[in-house]
Amino acid sequence: MSAGRAAEGAGCVTWWGFSPARDLINMGPHRYERDVNVLLVGSGDLRHILKTVAGLQDQQSLHVWVVENSMEVVARQLLFLYLALVPQESMGINEKTEVFLEVFGNSEIRSQTEETLSHAASQLSLSVTETLETATHACLNTTLLKFKERDELARIFKLWKQPRSSSTSSEPPAPISMSRAWDYRVRQHLGTRYDSKKGCFDWDLTMKLHEKGCGVINKQQYARWRERGLAFELREGVYQTPNPTLLSSRVFNQRGDKVGVRGYWGDIVSSPYLSFGIETDDKSLLKTQNGQHIKTSQDVSFANVQGLFQSLSSRRGCPTASHSEAEEPSAGTEQKSATINDLMHLHGISVTFLPMDSLHKLPEKQKYSHYFNSIYFSASCAHQLGPMMGQIAAPDAVLVVELAKYILDLDKEQEAGFAEKVASIALEAGFEPWHEGKNDDVHAIFIGQKT
Repeated sequence: MSAGRAAEGAGCVTWWGFSPARDLINMGPHRYERDVNVLLVGSGDLRHILKTVAGLQDQQSLHVWVVENSMEVVARQLLFLYLALVPQESMGINEKTEVFLEVFGNSEIRSQTEETLSHAASQLSLSVTETLETATHACLNTTLLKFKERDELARIFKLWKQPRSSSTSSEPPAPISMSRAWDYRVRQHLGTRYDSKKGCFDWDLTMKLHEKGCGVINKQQYARWRERGLAFELREGVYQTPNPTLLSSRVFNQRGDKVGVRGYWGDIVSSPYLSFGIETDDKSLLKTQNGQHIKTSQDVSFANVQGLFQSLSSRRGCPTASHSEAEEPSAGTEQKSATINDLMHLHGISVTFLPMDSLHKLPEKQKYSHYFNSIYFSASCAHQLGPMMGQIAAPDAVLVVELAKYILDLDKEQEAGFAEKVASIALEAGFEPWHEGKNDDVHAIFIGQKT
């Protein structure tokens, strides 16, 4: 039932989503006045969290609960929340947007970005190891994770901040060559078509992504990402430091033995442009001239992420920064590194990470009985949607399931079959399709029972 696992090009780790950011509490028929509880299952990144926060009214409170099937993905989500919450006194909003996108979608990053990443990893490591019962920050709540999961997070953060080379046998080995890891995935996916890969890249873009309405994805940028894993080159600079947040271990059978191989095991076909780069409220970014888009998905991603970060600053209780204030500090300005205690505290917002195996245990706990107003399942986790969802869904809860539209290795019949299967499982769980809203072939929307 998992579309993500059925397609090798999508990979086995969901580093980013296969759909644009959505305001989850405004997708159904209801408008909530106060507290809203949202459950995210396998979302892969925090696009929906940022978009939902941006759509909140002042009096509304949002409590997000996150379940992922990989601690590497949880570590990335914590990192991006940390970056999003760094105050402008420590990092200008333009620079923050650049760093965010660079780490989000690039296999290799600049040395300056590596320094920011290493510092963030140190702070997050302290947060998960020193926090026992009370979260150090409401949006970085890992207190409900199992001890072994928090130990795993600490191990991952340690890998992120390791030196780039080692001189003695007691030190960890030098980092994996990301260019080789990426090329291995491309060769694995294309097989005999590897020698004509540029034609394959062009076909996937023009005959699939563009046909699906993603015309703003630029041919040169998409080809560079497919070739090298570089989606966002927002600065003049050298992108040659491996991005450790995109590395994970995958278990293979070798002569009967299970062997863990560290490498890049994520998406190499659909692209990180889908999360923030194909939709925008600013229609000027989607203008065309002579049938060609003037702006690119990189431009749209930057504008969208920057706007979402400005919304966070407003939620903090501070006025949204003007364009001049949002510029990064000048070369002569010394920026201080933000600690967990320096991060912005957003009024009425919390993000809590749940154990990886918690989904089927939630109905057993009284606290979560008819608790969640909105429940989101990614395409790669839709197979986990079961009848127990009705027990944790609040009356009239909205269920949003990501469909397989942008998983490019699937044909139209498989895509339609996936949507039918989702509808069938949702019905078994007590949810009815919601037909009154905007027709959306990217997500299926269902409404729960009234009582």
